[in-house]
Amino acid sequence: MSGPVGGHRPLRGASARSRSPGRPVPFRQFVVKLHSRCDLACDYCYVYTMADQRWRSRPRSMSTTTLARTGERIGEHARRHGLQRVSIILHGGEPLLAGVAGVERAVELLRRGAAPVPARVTVQTNGVRLDDSFLRLFDKLDVGVSVSLDGDRAAHDRHRRGPDGRGSHDRVQAGLHRLTGSYPRLFNGLLCTIDLRNDPVTTYRSLLTHRPPVVDFLLPHGTWSAPPAGRTPDPGQTPYADWLIAVFDEWYADGAQRTRVRFFDEIIQLLLGGSSRLAGVGVSPVAVAVVETDGAIEMDDTLGAAHAGAGHTGLHVSRDAFDSALDQPGVRAQQAGVAGLCAECRACDLHRVCGGGLYTHRWRADSGFDNPSVYCADLYRLIGHIRRTVRRDVEALRGAAR
Repeated sequence: MSGPVGGHRPLRGASARSRSPGRPVPFRQFVVKLHSRCDLACDYCYVYTMADQRWRSRPRSMSTTTLARTGERIGEHARRHGLQRVSIILHGGEPLLAGVAGVERAVELLRRGAAPVPARVTVQTNGVRLDDSFLRLFDKLDVGVSVSLDGDRAAHDRHRRGPDGRGSHDRVQAGLHRLTGSYPRLFNGLLCTIDLRNDPVTTYRSLLTHRPPVVDFLLPHGTWSAPPAGRTPDPGQTPYADWLIAVFDEWYADGAQRTRVRFFDEIIQLLLGGSSRLAGVGVSPVAVAVVETDGAIEMDDTLGAAHAGAGHTGLHVSRDAFDSALDQPGVRAQQAGVAGLCAECRACDLHRVCGGGLYTHRWRADSGFDNPSVYCADLYRLIGHIRRTVRRDVEALRGAAR
């Protein structure tokens, strides 16, 4: 799996405060599942190891016909809503399993269908197959590359192993060296899944050695019914906040700001009165649609960590427009802003910053998604720490300006 616990970071649309109540926000990000299988066997993958096992019955790769129709549906949606550009993420499974020719065909068909609206195309890969042939293709087609990397060898190989049990770190590192050495303009950034056993500062510093423009730290997928490792019901225990705070303090104190950490950037922007374009924080509407290898239109595929079919819409690119997905109750719920939060979240003083966390993480078998995030205590402590740090510096700047 190229992004084992959120290989894409779903975009949010316009600010929830600026949109009309009940008015759907068009999709701006389209995740295209180019290949449904993977050459790694990561033990935390939400596609293969969690509740939704529908991948077993889906085709391995997306057909030319489905790719062309997907591109046409993206263009139809973009033109209907007057979008100036769209984002397309080639995803999986591992999208590079489609081969160089398959990836080239996919990019050409998707862009042709979206035209005249420009489509920014990126690929989310585990990096194992990131060789010169792929990189030359991405350079020719102007395709950005995001790579999943969990830290140094020990941290990364804890989970990200092949079916034979062999770690993938050395192969991923070799691919990253090719990318950053000869094609740095294509490098979108790194996605790192948090494991509490990995030292946070060591992990962060190991990622910096690759000079990523952006780092996304991802919380392992879990729910109230299947909590993530180390997450207990005790609100006084905040292991994920502790981990992230250690990274934040290191990152924030670095005046050079050698990379963006998107999670921290978005929280700071929200604390300063802005809005977020990253699902998992803030209350702006989510604006992402997923197309599976068989052409099924689905919601954020990480919902498969909650229960089987959680992202199912019953729609298909061969017969349905993306506008039909905007009417789905699950999509509406993720576009409802503050009104989409549970009562406990709405009563919280940080709800406009936290946004209830990632929708997937709110699931509880007896009450659905009408809950705070399973990471509620961690998010509250992390945001509170960042708020105190930023407030201190803002007040110091104000004092110096007097």
